[in-house]
This record gives sequence, structure tokens and C-alpha cells, in this order.
Amino acid sequence: MNILVTGCAGFIGYHVCKKFLSSSNSIFGIDNLNNYYDSKLKNDRLSLLLKSKKFKFSKIDISDSRKIQNYFKKNKFDIVINLAAQAGVRYSIANPKTYFDSNMLGFYNILHCCQFYKVQHLIYASTSSVYGDSKKFPAKENDNTNQPLSFYAASKKTNEVMSYSFSNIYKLKTTGLRLFTVYGPYGRPDMALYKFTNSIKNNKALNLYNNGNHFRDFTYIDDVVKVIIKLTKSKIKYSNRNIPFSVFNVGNSKTEKITKIIKIIEDYFSKKAKIKNLSLQKGDVFKTHADISSISKFIKIRKKTSIKEGIKKYLKWYVKYYD
Repeated sequence: MNILVTGCAGFIGYHVCKKFLSSSNSIFGIDNLNNYYDSKLKNDRLSLLLKSKKFKFSKIDISDSRKIQNYFKKNKFDIVINLAAQAGVRYSIANPKTYFDSNMLGFYNILHCCQFYKVQHLIYASTSSVYGDSKKFPAKENDNTNQPLSFYAASKKTNEVMSYSFSNIYKLKTTGLRLFTVYGPYGRPDMALYKFTNSIKNNKALNLYNNGNHFRDFTYIDDVVKVIIKLTKSKIKYSNRNIPFSVFNVGNSKTEKITKIIKIIEDYFSKKAKIKNLSLQKGDVFKTHADISSISKFIKIRKKTSIKEGIKKYLKWYVKYYD
């Protein structure tokens, strides 16, 4: 099969490509390599992927409709995994247009090309942020998602609605994944885990929002990749058999307090965090917690990575990479 992974130099995209390259599939990757965060990290991920002769890379921004159309026309894809997106809740407050260009216009371009060039299956990343500041836990796919707290979350909710319409009208098979706080080696430096680690290891002040009274469903990257790989092989029974559309939660199904994460990092480095307590940030939700019973009906989810095991793997990578 020919598989396209958009956002291939990103955190999740890199790991998905890396796993696929151990199979007999031909892997195509595109990325705009923007400078939202340290471009060195993106280029290092990409360099590792380019070591494989089965990996074909093109620098393309999914918001460029002409280039995307030509790329799909030139290459025949069986499966498309769309992981290209402008990430970050707080960044979306000051830069909403960036999210429109990448997450909405760009996603439309992917949808259109998948439909026009007869792609068998489009799998795309949504987010747990679509649940807003829900008080109902664990979150289920049929819970209310009409009150996003950030434009980032709104753009991802829009992806789901757009996908439903394409599945309904054109019978394009689409699967959205509401990802819950994915972390692991080669993780983004704008994520809390990197910031906590960098501050504690280097004896810097650590900004802790809401006094650390947040809860997150942390999902280790390998567990996410396994789900994506299995979805490319599994047959999904749709709630409406005439509309090949589905959305699934992908999480660890266990919520952890942020202060616990800090404690694990402190123990690893045998250092005490220098904490600067700040108020709750606009756009932040208090808690995330995934119900994964829906996706578990279609793919076997074996033992998930525990928070202690996952963070220690991340910290081991962090020390090796940044030192």
C-alpha cells in the first residue's frame, strides 16, 4: 500500500512513519517545516526517517491547494493519515488565523483530494480539547462538543463536522482520533512535560498554572501509534452503515494530577522544582479523562504504558538528546 502521512516531521507524524517503515508499505511524508517551535527538532526527526529508502519526503504546506492537488495527482495513495496541523491551545489565542489556514483550509484540501482521488481511508487527528470544560468524566464520544474553549479546539471540531459531510455525500471513509495529551521521546518543546523537565533539570523557575490543580489523561506515543497502525487494517462497523464516518477517543483512560508529573521528574533528577504559581490560563480546561470503550470494540488495546514508565522513557531521551 501507498500511505501518506502529513505532518511527518512533527512529533506524532515522525513516530507513525517510523513504525510504518518497518512494514512492506511505501511511506510518503509531507510537512511545511514551519518554525512554530525549534526547527532543529523537526529536521532531526526528518533526517532519521530519510535513512530509509522506502520513505519519500516532499516539503508541502497542506494549505497550498495547488501543490496538494498536484501531489495527489502524481501519487496514488491508498491511505492518508493527516497529522499536519497548527498545534497549541495558548498559541491559538494570539494567532487564530494560523489555525484557520492549516487546520481548516488545509484540512479541506486533504478531504477534497482524498475524495477526488479515491483514497480508501482518511485517518486524522482531532483532540480531547473538543470536550471543552466538561464536568462529565470519563469523556465519551457522544458527549457535548459544541463549546470549545479555544480556537484550536474549534478548528478540530470543524474537522470532524467537515469529515462527516464528506463521508455522507461522497462515502469517503474517515476516522477521527480525539487524542489525549500525547507525550514521549521527540515530543514538542511547547508541551508541559518538556517545560517541566527543562526547568527542573536546569534549576529554573517553573510556571505552574492553576497551582498545578489540573488533571490530564497522558497517553504515551507508542500506544497512539499502535492504534493508528491497527486502524489501517481493521474493519469498522459504523453506527450508520450508509455513512462511513467515525470518531474515537485515544487515551490512557486514566487521569493524572499535574503535580504528580512534577514529582516523577523531581525524583528522576533528584532535584526540587522551583515553582512559580500562576492563575488558570484562558483556554485551558481543568481535566481530561478518556473513555476508550468505543475504539476497544474494534481493535485490541493491550497493556497501556503507565505514566511512570512513559515519563522515565521521555526523560532518558531528553537527557541524551539535549545534553
